[in-house]
Amino acid sequence: MTKIPVLTLDGPSGVGKGTICLLVAKKLGWHILDSGSLYRLLALSAGDEPDLDNVSQLADLARDMQIEYVTSGDALGIYLRGKNVSQAIRTEATGVLASKVAAIPEVRQALLDKQKAFARAPGLVADGRDMGTTVFPDAELKIFLTASAEERAKRRYKQLKDKGIDANLSQLTAELHERDERDSTRSASPLLAADDAIVIDTTNLSIEQVYVRVMQLVEQHFS
Repeated sequence: MTKIPVLTLDGPSGVGKGTICLLVAKKLGWHILDSGSLYRLLALSAGDEPDLDNVSQLADLARDMQIEYVTSGDALGIYLRGKNVSQAIRTEATGVLASKVAAIPEVRQALLDKQKAFARAPGLVADGRDMGTTVFPDAELKIFLTASAEERAKRRYKQLKDKGIDANLSQLTAELHERDERDSTRSASPLLAADDAIVIDTTNLSIEQVYVRVMQLVEQHFS
């Protein structure tokens, strides 16, 4: 059986993973996996006040989700049971709940096979927090993007303001620090760079500069 080429791009929120993954996937003509959206999709499916202690119910809900990613222009369309929920899953409240359900081992296990199934010819670009460590540990190329919490908060603040959404920079910074702490210290697949990952600090880099660096690495590993 021919091995499917896989590129993993891991890192915390706000480092540009989604944008870079979309650009690289479009350039290569590969499939894309936005693994972070899986937990947001689960949070959306679970409703406003889910019982986080009922792990078996959450795991069943995770297994039953019907998900499709559709590349459209400069955006990635995310569909749940045939409905476009790309915007609905991007609220701050959904993101906070997603981080909480992502810390549940039974939920992560339920979604593991679903994520692995995205590796199909001609190749896969996988975006997440544990793609290179847990989901695709044998990936040929693993990249870990990072940036300071302050810079990531500024980027998120600008995104929200550009959309006409009111935001508080200090609050966003505090929330990112809290989320980083929760993601990096959880027992199930904590956020960390794989031992063989190439780390790129994007704090002082533009998206174009990061994209150029990633494509250089892609050409070195997959050509």
